[in-house]
Amino acid sequence: MQATVSAAATGASSESWPFTVTRQTPTIGAEISDIDLREPLDDATYLALRRALLKYKVLFFRDQDITPAQHVAVARRFGELEVHPTFPHHPDHPELVILGRGDAKRGRENLYHTDVSWREIPSMGSMLRCVQCPEVGGDTMWINMVAAYENLPEEVKTLIADLKAVHDFLPLFGIVVPEDQHETMKKRFPPATHPVVRTHPETGEKILYVNEAFTTHLANYGHKTVERYRVGFDFKLAEMELLQYLFRQAQSPEYQVRLKWQPNTIAFWDNRSCQHYAIQDYFPAVRQMMRATVIGDRPF
Repeated sequence: MQATVSAAATGASSESWPFTVTRQTPTIGAEISDIDLREPLDDATYLALRRALLKYKVLFFRDQDITPAQHVAVARRFGELEVHPTFPHHPDHPELVILGRGDAKRGRENLYHTDVSWREIPSMGSMLRCVQCPEVGGDTMWINMVAAYENLPEEVKTLIADLKAVHDFLPLFGIVVPEDQHETMKKRFPPATHPVVRTHPETGEKILYVNEAFTTHLANYGHKTVERYRVGFDFKLAEMELLQYLFRQAQSPEYQVRLKWQPNTIAFWDNRSCQHYAIQDYFPAVRQMMRATVIGDRPF
């Protein structure tokens, strides 16, 4: 079925898609309908979905009652899939992580983050499917970090243009990894250094690429700024203040879209240009999700 997005409905110029696209906010997010993800994606549909992903940053699909094998298949259409080192996996599909919370333990994902930015080669995208969720609560928000960068003051853009940030696995995941395995995990996944402002490899957009979950410090802040301060702690405090300022950009509602989950809803987002935040307001209700993550490219 060929559908055309209505300019009146979307606030944008008409564009032809092989499915129906409904924008969710002026800045980020689109719901995709008239598509069945149980079926293999032909080339035209795959390319259109990839184009939509680049344009809207996060795509939502409702009523997609797919099997774990179909979930893996549709995600793999976009690239090689990773196997996460700490999350539990589906017994038949290690590429699918099981993200489940119930009445025994409160979730800890309620912070703004980019999936696996601690990897030397972080992910291109994540595809998350709701298996079970409460009637209310447990929403997720996504944030357009291209817009967050674009709206920074020019003097801040100049200051951060050549800065590098360190992203580390252990500060967040150390709580779930037994302490006697910390050194082994640190050797497997040493801290990674990425540009504070990365360039999207497909669109050329500039992206603010630091997040409060995994970014621990700036690797070269003093190289550019030490002459501005009297003593060492001055520039170290200024570094932390700058990093906190950059973290806070993700909290702006103008850059966000919020999804109310239903069973068999799928969200597919570009991890290069998005952060997200899983709202932990549903405990002790049950929320069960499955996620496949597409391996990306080295940030530059």
